[in-house]
Amino acid sequence: QVQLVESGGGLVQAGGSLRLSCTASGRTVSIYAMGWFRQAPGKEREFVAAIPWNRDNTYYADSVKGRFTISRDNAKNTVYLRMNSLKPEDTAVYYCAARWGSYGSSWSDRWAYNYWGQGTQVTVSS
Repeated sequence: QVQLVESGGGLVQAGGSLRLSCTASGRTVSIYAMGWFRQAPGKEREFVAAIPWNRDNTYYADSVKGRFTISRDNAKNTVYLRMNSLKPEDTAVYYCAARWGSYGSSWSDRWAYNYWGQGTQVTVSS
């Protein structure tokens, strides 16, 4: 089992920045990769970014490329999502997720992630 706890959400004006954190506990040695997803009211949960646990590659949704940065600190079992140049359309509940393997699926495949955090609200005002 892996437990994920997110923090860092809040209310910010358009153009502002926020940094989300996600700390994993439990069987973290089994983590293959971590990802961030978001879900706006009335919409499907969508992929934001992902990072393997033991490689430096990063992967982003087109909508956030150049504005968001995912990073990790293995010593702290923590993944971060730095969000710059925020837009009102970035408003959503942001979820951290962990996966145990590639499963031959893409980084954006939410069904490939085994564990999820409780979510943190990000609201961007215009």
